[in-house]
Amino acid sequence: MTQAMLTPADTVSDPSTLRRAITASALGNATEWFDYGIYAYGVTYISAALFPGETDEAVLFALATFAISFLIRPLGGLFWGPLGDRIGRKSVLALTILLMAGATLGVGLIPSYATIGWWAPALLIALRMIQGFSTGGEYGGAATFMAEYAPDDRRGFYGSFLEFGTLAGFSFGAALMLAFSLLLGDAVMHDWGWRIPFLVAAPMGLVGMYLRSKLEDTPVFLEEQVVAEGRAAPGLGAIARNYWRPLLVVGGLVIALNVVNYTLLSYMPTYLSRRIGLTTDQALVVPIIGMLMMMVFLPYAGALSDRIGRRPMWRWSLIGLLVFAVPLYLLMGTGLAGAIVGFVLLGLLYVPQLATITATFPALFPTSVRFAGFAIAYNVSTSIFGGTAPAIGSGLISWTGNELMPAFYMMLACVIGLITLRYMPETAGRSMREDPFARRENFSKAETGGERASPAMRRT
Repeated sequence: MTQAMLTPADTVSDPSTLRRAITASALGNATEWFDYGIYAYGVTYISAALFPGETDEAVLFALATFAISFLIRPLGGLFWGPLGDRIGRKSVLALTILLMAGATLGVGLIPSYATIGWWAPALLIALRMIQGFSTGGEYGGAATFMAEYAPDDRRGFYGSFLEFGTLAGFSFGAALMLAFSLLLGDAVMHDWGWRIPFLVAAPMGLVGMYLRSKLEDTPVFLEEQVVAEGRAAPGLGAIARNYWRPLLVVGGLVIALNVVNYTLLSYMPTYLSRRIGLTTDQALVVPIIGMLMMMVFLPYAGALSDRIGRRPMWRWSLIGLLVFAVPLYLLMGTGLAGAIVGFVLLGLLYVPQLATITATFPALFPTSVRFAGFAIAYNVSTSIFGGTAPAIGSGLISWTGNELMPAFYMMLACVIGLITLRYMPETAGRSMREDPFARRENFSKAETGGERASPAMRRT
């Protein structure tokens, strides 16, 4: 079938193609978060091997280096996003997964500070920048790819598997680091054992690239290419000028989403071991248990959002975290059992947000700017507030002496999320070919100008 012959009826994906699209998208996301998992859970070993100074100082340097990759992500979003809207989703995603996996592999090959001196942290920073640049296109592209393949009435359910890949990759990385720690012992891990998990990224990236290269681009994108044939894709200036509403809404919600996300998943092992007093192995076990519990509930939360909408799911999650963050942090401070229960409950409160990212954010942009708009808004907000959350949490504790500062920071982010949520249109069940903000604007004009709003407008 040629692109010129595509019609809306042709764009319904068959089940086998849909399964391959989900697998290809989720595996890329798993590769991204596998990197975060092994870095976050191996930060003690990485800091000792690649940085000079006392333990606390070296760990802070390593956390700051982790944050550097997030500061580069907006550049990746600015580069990969418009490219994905011009040449297609799958071509960009094949490149980004290779770059991500290559950068992760490279970290495991860096000689120690004792061997090459300051070149060790310099190489680490360079590789984290490459990782951040490639990730700037990976997540927005993978979410767009999956959302455009999924049926409109089940986008929440299918989209939740992208985040299943997030937790699977992170859990696999964390479990791998923990397994080698138990198997090899602390001395060997500090010497060379911490490098092994980083080498696993290479085959993950190759498999992901292969799966993505075997898929056609999304039906919605191919249809848009026919409609827009001969018309140039909007530039960054036009996107900022014409789509500032979804840019701001996604950016505001991502503040809440990723402050919680990176505080729970990336910073928690360091927090539990250095601030709560758990052993290194215990601090690794707690989030692994919590993430496995979250993975069980993700598809159910995604399916529920298809029935009741995305907005109620987000509202319940944000209010729950706002109310229970401090009590659950206090519970985590009581010991290993309290840490497990507290983390699991925080994770389950977070699941309604996590499960609906793919179904919510890409649907807020029209097809012609979907990849670019989502990638830019998501990555700018993540770079400022998400990736920096571990360093900010640690710094606030050092500055104030209050072990609850990460919980307070999480609560502030949830307040911002609740304010932003008021301006987000509901997209559950809506076609990916619609522009929900244009529909809401038309409804507002009809209300104020005496025109009669359509039933579709009233549902918004």
